Amino acid sequence: MRTVLLILVGCSAAASLAVAQNININAAGATFPAPIYQKWFEEFHKAHGDVQINYQAIGSGGGIKQLTAGTVDFGASDMPMTDAQISGVTKYHVLHFPTVLGGVVPTYKIDGVTADLRFSGQVLADIFLGKITKWNDPALTKLNPGVKLPSADITVVHRSDGSGTSFVWTDFLSKVSPEWKSKVGSNTSVSWPVGLGGKGNEGVAGQVEQTPNSIGYVELIYAIQNKMSYGAVQNTSGKFLKADLNTVTAAAAGAAKNMPADFRVSITNAPGANAYPISTFTWLLIPDKIENAGKRKAIKDFLSWMLTTGQKDCESLSYAPLPRSVVSQEQKQLAKIQ
Repeated sequence: MRTVLLILVGCSAAASLAVAQNININAAGATFPAPIYQKWFEEFHKAHGDVQINYQAIGSGGGIKQLTAGTVDFGASDMPMTDAQISGVTKYHVLHFPTVLGGVVPTYKIDGVTADLRFSGQVLADIFLGKITKWNDPALTKLNPGVKLPSADITVVHRSDGSGTSFVWTDFLSKVSPEWKSKVGSNTSVSWPVGLGGKGNEGVAGQVEQTPNSIGYVELIYAIQNKMSYGAVQNTSGKFLKADLNTVTAAAAGAAKNMPADFRVSITNAPGANAYPISTFTWLLIPDKIENAGKRKAIKDFLSWMLTTGQKDCESLSYAPLPRSVVSQEQKQLAKIQ
């Protein structure tokens, strides 16, 4: 009987130790990089079986809110936190870690049209302002000679949640349209002049797919995964470019050379003949003070892995990897996490 009890006690102690060694990390935020984050967290777990990172893709605004409230271990956003948002976090300082580069694309579903359309920034702004309401508007037909655009009404689709993808989109529109900048501006959430709302990149993608003669904006990978039509956008050199690994990487070239120490930078409407104009970094928002030693080590180990091994997964999911100079700067920033 005593032997049985000793065995049971020993098993119980071993089980308790195993449970104690398992590290569960909770994170939330941007839907823009969610496909690659999910892949990374799965791959990291395979190599570190005791670490489980649970990620909720609730939008950049939600990620910042949960980080500020202290309900997650780290957040994720496609918009750098503002000075006011950073100062609102009192327990620690928030560090920005760029993870990948991506592009936001205008996606559409138009009856009878299969061609890749071309858009200028001004035309996109006017569509989302509700000033251009028909697909055969002269401004659109001039940019797309040879394409028979219907006289159908345009249905605009935008994000309904606080979204870094919306920030990138509205940041671009604010740079190319003074009217957009003054009437709507740029943020994760704005007062949209027209349109239907969809939650998350997947919500907008689904809404566009279900709505004839509609236009919306999604991260490149969502357009590719859902086999959606998406257009070329005119850049600062006057060229019409579609988002891909090369054009998104080109947009980051200037920023990589002059990256600010805190990594908060916008690369929409970037100069360069081959730069896709609606490109962005996306960031993990990491506390510089993590009291739980196990979580601190796991998060630092993940960030180190993400900056090296993890970058190899970018291209397969249509994200552009970080420039080497940025990776080098971020590796130095790891030492700030205490």
